[in-house]
Amino acid sequence: MTSKLRLGVNIDHVATVRNARGGDVPDPVRAALLAQEAGADGITAHLREDRRHIRDADMAAIKDAITVPLNFEMAATDEMQTIALATNPHAVCLVPERREEQTTEGGLDVAGDDNRLAAYIAPFKAAGTRVSLFIGADERQVRAAARIGADIIELHAGSYCDAHAEGRVDDRDAEFVKMRDMATLAHSLGLEVHAGHGFTFDSVKPIAALPEIVELNIGHFIIGEAIFTGLGPAIKEMRRLMDEART
Repeated sequence: MTSKLRLGVNIDHVATVRNARGGDVPDPVRAALLAQEAGADGITAHLREDRRHIRDADMAAIKDAITVPLNFEMAATDEMQTIALATNPHAVCLVPERREEQTTEGGLDVAGDDNRLAAYIAPFKAAGTRVSLFIGADERQVRAAARIGADIIELHAGSYCDAHAEGRVDDRDAEFVKMRDMATLAHSLGLEVHAGHGFTFDSVKPIAALPEIVELNIGHFIIGEAIFTGLGPAIKEMRRLMDEART
């Protein structure tokens, strides 16, 4: 388990800036292409039910433009299933979604909704689309993800990253242990392990060093940093830190 750690770049918030004023700029498709050129191993975009950032046309255009994998984040609704199947991305990542939240606040309750989710992901499996479930670092959820036939779990790193940013060292270390242990468990169950949500230059390295994790999905911080340094340099610095942690 010493392979290169992949970086998926989430370009949602390029669309957020565009939508703040309306019109066509900045263009998330251009951001996706720049991210690809800068070394992103994949592009992540979340088509929310309220279309607050990425829109249907964006998702189709991104899929057509890029040559790296597209990770289509989505709520587990009938509408999103129809759109995602038509888009035919490399992978779908099912996330919980509430209209009033600013960003995804927690992981899916796979253990409490396993029968529905097993049926929901079946068409994606039949189409050859990989299925990822965004979950907390919790044993019940990891085992449920394996049980219903998911290919991937993405561990919600928000609690770890928040504790790190706020200097709550004991909480940070406890969250790290949970993520480490659940990554190990998931790998042992045959799941591919990703992590995402909240990573910065300061917080990424300990999680990037975990050998069972094969991909990090990072968006908000990279897009924010790009305001000051440019998108390419922001991605390349994140890539450098990830590679440094891995070695």
